[in-house]
Parts: sequence; C-alpha cells; structure tokens
Amino acid sequence: MLPLKEKDKPIIQKLLSAGCCARCVLRFCCVSVQAAYRKQPEVRLMLQTPLLYLLYSLIVILFRNYLLVCFTPVVFVTYVLNISRCTVKKKGLVLDKDDVIQVKEAFKWIMQGMVTKELGGIAVVTKVSPFEVSVEFTHPETDADCHFLAATCPDCFKPTKNKQSVFTRMAVVKALEKIPDAKFLKHYPCPPTQPTSSCSPQVQCLHVSVFVAGRYNKFCRSLPQTPWVIDGERRMESSVEELIAAPILSAFRADGFNFSSSGREDVDVRTLGNGRPFAMELLNPHKSRFSKEQMKQLQETINQSSDKIKVRDLQIVTREAMSRMKEGEEEKTKSYTALVWTQKPIQREDISFIDDIKDLTLDQKTPLRVLHRRALAVRQRAIHSMSTRFLDSHHFYLRLKTQAGTYIKEFVHGDFGRTIPNLCQLLKTDTDILELDVEVGESHICKTNIQKSKHIPPTSDSLPHRGRSGAEQDQCPQGCRP
Repeated sequence: MLPLKEKDKPIIQKLLSAGCCARCVLRFCCVSVQAAYRKQPEVRLMLQTPLLYLLYSLIVILFRNYLLVCFTPVVFVTYVLNISRCTVKKKGLVLDKDDVIQVKEAFKWIMQGMVTKELGGIAVVTKVSPFEVSVEFTHPETDADCHFLAATCPDCFKPTKNKQSVFTRMAVVKALEKIPDAKFLKHYPCPPTQPTSSCSPQVQCLHVSVFVAGRYNKFCRSLPQTPWVIDGERRMESSVEELIAAPILSAFRADGFNFSSSGREDVDVRTLGNGRPFAMELLNPHKSRFSKEQMKQLQETINQSSDKIKVRDLQIVTREAMSRMKEGEEEKTKSYTALVWTQKPIQREDISFIDDIKDLTLDQKTPLRVLHRRALAVRQRAIHSMSTRFLDSHHFYLRLKTQAGTYIKEFVHGDFGRTIPNLCQLLKTDTDILELDVEVGESHICKTNIQKSKHIPPTSDSLPHRGRSGAEQDQCPQGCRP
C-alpha cells in the first residue's frame, strides 16, 4: 500500500489531470518513503486518466543506455549519484512548497537500487565516495525559460569568453534567489506549461585521483627524466617518466597522469643510492584498489620492461604524502660522484688537500645553460665535504656532499667564472666534468610512506662520456641540476 491519505485525493486528481506521472504524484504529496518510488506505484483511485509513468520510463531508458556503459569498465565499491536539472522549472513547480520531494531525489532513490541490483549488489551508495556518477539533464527550452531573468536581474548575467550561454547554472540560481516570488509569478506560470520536447541526459563517471609513489634509479646516461621535445621535435626515444607511467596507467586504467619527483637529474646523470622519490597522480582511474602483492607485481612489470631504470617501494599513498615529498627540498643534503678531467697533469698529492675542505660556500650565478628559463640571480650554496680518488695524471673521482640545489657541473668547470669559488681556481688549472652520478638519500615521503631499500653504490665500470666537453653534457632537456 502506498502512503497516501484521503486528504491527498484532490491533489492527486489535479496532478493526474495535468498529466503528471505517478511518481510526481508521490512527490507533491510529500511522500518520503524511498521504497514507494522504486516500484511502479498503483494509485487506486476512481479515475480514468491513464498514468504516464514518465519518470520511471526515463530512468529505465537512461539506466540501460547510459549508466551501464559508463559503469562496466569501472571497478568500485561505493559511489555517489549527483543529479542536475533545469532550475527555473523547478522553482515554478515547487514555489513556496519547501516540503515537496525534489525530482532529483526521487530519481536517485530509484536509480541507486537499480544500479546496485544490476551490478549484483557489489556497489553501495554513500554520501561520500571516491567514485561519483553525475547525471545532467538538458532541455532545448531551458534558455528560453531564463530570458525573463536576464531582464529582471541583469547583474547576475555577464558574458564570458569560454561560455556559449550567459545562462550558467550558478548565474540562474543566483537570479532565482534574488527575485521575489510575486515578481517571478508575473513572468513565469506556476505550474509551468507542459514541455513539448524531451530532455537529454548526459552521464559522467569520475573517480577521484589515486596517488602512487615510489623511488627510481636511473642507470642510463642518455635518458631524460621527462619527454625531451624541442620545437616540436623529439630528441630522445623515451624518458624515466614514460617508462614508469606506461605500466601504471595500464594497470589502473586511468585517463591521464601528473608526474612529479623530489628533484631531477640531467639526461646524462645517473641516479643511484636509495633512488629518487617520485609520485604520480592518476586521473580518473577505472581501477583503484590494489593489494600489496599486486603493487609488487606491477613494480616487477616496470623493472622488466627496461634495464635503464629500476623502481622500488611502489605503493598507493595519500595526497598529503605526495605533497610532503616537496617539503624542504632546499634544506636537504645530496651526495654526488663526479669524474673530473684536468688540463694540467696532476699527482695524487696535488688533489689531497680537497679532502680537508669543509662547508665551502659558493656564489652561483644562474648557469648559462638554464638562463633561458630561470631568472638571473646569485644563489649561495654550500659544499659540506669532498673526497678524491686519483685515477691517472688527468683524471680523478670527486665525491661531494652538498646542499640541495647546488650546480655541480658549474662548480667543476666554473661556468666562465659564474660560480665562485670553483674547482678550476682550487687546482689552478682548467677542469671539466666527464661523468656525474647523484646518490639520493631519504626524504619526507620515504620516511613516512616508503620502507627503506637496499642501497645501490655508484660504480665506475664504464666511462662512455670520457672526452666530452662540459658544454656538450649541459644540453639537458630540463636545464636542471646537477
């Protein structure tokens, strides 16, 4: 039995004669029992007017033709259903009737049960969920309904470059809040006239971003961190970002991603040590729940796809953990190993004094190689300690512990005197850097979210860039440190 009373009979007769469907009868009778809307109601009255059931029919068509198509490729446990519809007709229908059940609420009550049933009961409707289904109803008569508002509340409607119509939802809502009921009734009938055409539903399914973080090591000296494109022409076939992102995008079935890392390295610099922390924001993922074992399997897939990089500690993290990755970057200490060439022949004792230098303060003018993208300034950076390992009369290894943000290449070759002091001045001969490795230590995101991993020390098993000039090495796609 429907929760209708004898006193509702005149209202029911009026609504049915006006062509309202059975569910709208329930709405205007202020029936808030959700179960009443989920079944085809039987209004047992002595009336010959056929029930149109327009709302129910619309829901069935929309559900079968739109929602299931959107839901099918998405894996989710809970969802939120949001409905948007014409605002002017809504006011015309429920003018001065705050207790009338809104169409969108009735629609949601019916739709939620249908979706859950169709999906085998695996989806739960909640008020807050990372997965949102938005249904927007548009109607060709909507703009015409709003014309009188532009004349009565002109300050609410301002033309914008990116909007096809001035009658945006927010503008209409603002105007309806300002206009008095009496003035509204002079321009718009209550109840509104019966529409002559159907509305068009648009369905959008959107999952909030999922964040994946980890660390990467880079073992290749010809691999940029991000795609290297100059004047529309690609310079390298791949990048760290792409090698990591491709398997992750495929697994999460995301529409896109944003990649970020704690610092970055030049194309010819290897990244060793604990690995550089990175994070990816996955946009609208169609799958968001992964077990630890599945994340480990995904990590292995990335590592098997290329020998140029290796990923570790891959896991799903929160947005807050991602933001912590960037905190205090300038205060961090970083370690480097550089292969240095000297123009003048040297002996072991000629470089031994470098081991005793502590907390050397540098004045680094913006390097020439990044001057096109960074403001001209003098930045003070500190080299906390250095140690050397003699190779031959023209080569030695230089290990440095420095303040984050120090330009190592410029310290070695001097950058035409733009970094003071520099290694050329200390050794009283021209010097250049042939190879550089950065050893990344811990970071905020590592300490709070990522377990410690086995350390990878720098190696010197190959010197493929011996003899290259510093200028050639400095042509980095990002113009970045070190």
